[in-house]
Amino acid sequence: MDAYLLDWANLLLRWAHVITAIAWIGSSFYFVFLDSSLTKPTAPDLLDKKVDGELWAVHGGGFYNPQKYLVSPPSLPKNLHWFYWESYSTWLTGFALFTVLYLFNAGTYLIDKSVYDWSAGAAIAASLAFLVVFWLIYDVVCRVFGQRPDGERLVGAIITVVVVLASWAACQLFAGRAAFLLVGAMMATAMSANVFFWIIPGQRTVVAQLRAGQAPDPIHGQRGKQRSVHDTYFTLPVLIAMISNHYGWLTGAPHNWLVLVALMLAGALIRYSFVARHKAHVEGRAAPWGYAVAGCVLLLVLAVMLAPKPSPAVAAPAPVQFAEVKAVIEQRCVLCHNAQVQNKGVALHTPELVQRHAAAIVQQTVLQRAMPINNATQMTESERQLLARWQQQGFPP
Repeated sequence: MDAYLLDWANLLLRWAHVITAIAWIGSSFYFVFLDSSLTKPTAPDLLDKKVDGELWAVHGGGFYNPQKYLVSPPSLPKNLHWFYWESYSTWLTGFALFTVLYLFNAGTYLIDKSVYDWSAGAAIAASLAFLVVFWLIYDVVCRVFGQRPDGERLVGAIITVVVVLASWAACQLFAGRAAFLLVGAMMATAMSANVFFWIIPGQRTVVAQLRAGQAPDPIHGQRGKQRSVHDTYFTLPVLIAMISNHYGWLTGAPHNWLVLVALMLAGALIRYSFVARHKAHVEGRAAPWGYAVAGCVLLLVLAVMLAPKPSPAVAAPAPVQFAEVKAVIEQRCVLCHNAQVQNKGVALHTPELVQRHAAAIVQQTVLQRAMPINNATQMTESERQLLARWQQQGFPP
């Protein structure tokens, strides 16, 4: 029953996390597009109101005319919509999901003793430190270098180095699956912290100054814009780090930290191309698709490098006996899939159940290499090949 309830918590938290992430990323992408697509108004009434940029758009059967005041409008409306709960809800549901799945089961999900043998408590503390330390380093780098001439390039270079080092460290300390997720989580934490510590406080200060009849300080808008742009470049690297942990051939690859870095770099290049495209469209320039092409080429190169090597030609293998398959399942799988413990609702303690779940067994152990989790029961390559031959021969009983 405890495992069943935990699965429900996992499902509902994952659902909520995806919903709130869609809302946050969607609004973030829209406002980045909007900022890059605004044009200087020509209408006298807009110029009189000191509107700095406008956009005409059509959607859902209606026409929209959003307008931007670079620092502040002449007068502040009573009803003002704030965009922050999308960010906070995404981080809170994500951290809750990380707690339920990884921290409560640290010995299974965080630790792979063949990578680094340490206690569950130490692994939990280190994983939380990744979230906090990355934010602190990132924030200091932005404070120190962000306002300098050409400071954004310097910030980008430094943070890239920090992310690469963090990816290497995570893959030396944690199970591959946890390492990929953790690198994504640390960057997502910085994204949400930007909203919590910089963007929203700056906006609240400007609103308070306006309501007090004071001229707002433009530095708050500049800082908020800086952090917002960083967040949009983090988005695709975070998403690929989060979802790639479900694929054992990625997380278990030799030099898996380089695989993770390559995936995130491809995401950053693709995102940059789309952000720059909006501005290029307004200015009548060709869209800089070269960055997106470079990202796609990097993914293609990665796919080729990770492709399974063809097996040397050998004589037709002897037919697989079901007794051999059953012995592997009993030794490597039944510990977590039996009459009492049925992870993901799967039990494999009888021949009938093994036959019923045959395709899923091969998918998880051979194709995705996701099971056993972190190879906790030490399934060998020869045993995986046995299961693969069993599939090729039609799962004979």
